[in-house]
Amino acid sequence: MYFIVVRFEVKPESVEGFPEAVREFTEATRAEEGNLFFDWSKSLENDNEYVLVEGFTDEGAGPHVNSDHFKAGLESIRPHLAKTPRIISRQVDGDGWEEMGELTLD
Repeated sequence: MYFIVVRFEVKPESVEGFPEAVREFTEATRAEEGNLFFDWSKSLENDNEYVLVEGFTDEGAGPHVNSDHFKAGLESIRPHLAKTPRIISRQVDGDGWEEMGELTLD
């Protein structure tokens, strides 16, 4: 599985409308055969930061970054950014979310 986390610092005037600006890109990515998850969150520490957590099958990552909606999605994000996004992208064992063994609930 490819596990990816991207931090997007957006312009102050774009913070409120950013979820709508990425909606089409998000929906198209979630519909991809190789997508396991594609989840946006807003930072609790930085009012202007959104965090994207992505998971793709080993076979799904390549088609994602080569898709037309990927290129269009990046261009739809570009005008809202205050700085270049920061990314962690790693191939890891597993195929999605698992229960946290250190904190289980009955």
